Amino acid sequence: MIEATTVKFIKLGRSGDWEARCIEGDKPMIRLGFDNPHHQKCLEGDWDFINRYWQEWKKKGKATETTNQIKDFYTQPATTMWITVYKRKLYWCFASEEVIELEDGSRVRNVIGQWQSWNVNSEPLYVENLSGKLTKVQMFRGTICSVKESDYLLKRINAIELAEVKAAKDSLMQLESSIKPLISNLGWQDFELLVDLVFANAGWQRVATLGKVEKSIDLDVMSPVTGRRAFIQVKSQSSKEELKSYIEQFEGMPQYDEMYYICHTGTVALADVKLPHNVQLIGLDHMAELTINAGLVTWLITKAS
Repeated sequence: MIEATTVKFIKLGRSGDWEARCIEGDKPMIRLGFDNPHHQKCLEGDWDFINRYWQEWKKKGKATETTNQIKDFYTQPATTMWITVYKRKLYWCFASEEVIELEDGSRVRNVIGQWQSWNVNSEPLYVENLSGKLTKVQMFRGTICSVKESDYLLKRINAIELAEVKAAKDSLMQLESSIKPLISNLGWQDFELLVDLVFANAGWQRVATLGKVEKSIDLDVMSPVTGRRAFIQVKSQSSKEELKSYIEQFEGMPQYDEMYYICHTGTVALADVKLPHNVQLIGLDHMAELTINAGLVTWLITKAS
C-alpha cells in the first residue's frame, strides 16, 4: 500500500525545462528554481527573512506565495508524495529531506528510488485516464502547490476501485447481459442492419450492400480516414467449415484489407479456428459491447418490442 502524509504538485523548471533530467536522469530528483541567494537562511527556517527579501522584488501577496512554495520544498518530509505531469503521464515520487544547492543557484532533493508513472499493478497512469479534477493541477502557474484530489490519486496509485466506478461497471455488465437475448432474437435483416449501424458509428462508410447478390459478402465498407477497405459477413450462426471457407475467399480478394465475421450464436465452437491477423470474429458478447458503445440500445429495444 502506497501511503503519503500529503501530496504536492511540482513544476520541474520553466516550461518543463528540467523534466527529462529530473525524471529520466541518472540521479532522479525534484528541483527548485527561483533566483534566491539565501540557501542557508532557508535551511535555518528563517522564513520571515525570506519573505522580506522577496517583498523587495514582488508585491506582498506574491512574495508570500513565493516564500510558501520555497518553504514547502525545504520542509516537506520524506513522507510527502511529489507529482508532476510529463509526456502525458502522471509521475509520482518521494524525496529525501536533504536540500542541496547547485552551482546555478537551483536546489534539488534526491528522489527515494525512482519517479514512477504506474500504479501498484504496473498499469500506466496516462493523463487521459485520470479525472480532470486531478490533472488540472498541471495548469498551476506557480511551481509547487497542494493537490486537492490526493485521496483520489492514492486510490488510483493503489489500484483501489472507486465505489461509484464499481457500481457503474456492474450496471454496464447487467445492461450487456440484458441486451444479448434481444440481439439473438433479431431477424437476419435487422441483425445485419444493427451491424451496419455499429460500423457506421465507428466511422466506416458502406460502399455497397451485397448480401442479396454476392454470397461471400454482406457489407462492403471503407474507412475514409485510413482508406482501408473491409468486407463484413453477418451470420446468425455458423460452423468451422463455413468460417474457414469465408477466410479462403477473403484471402483471394486483395482489394480488401480486413474481414469481420459476425455471428451471434455458436461462436464458442469457432474459437479454435486460426484467424489471420486481419480477420476478426465478433460474437454475441462483443456485439453487445459494440451496440452499447454505439448508443444503439434504444434502437435495439424498439426493434425487439
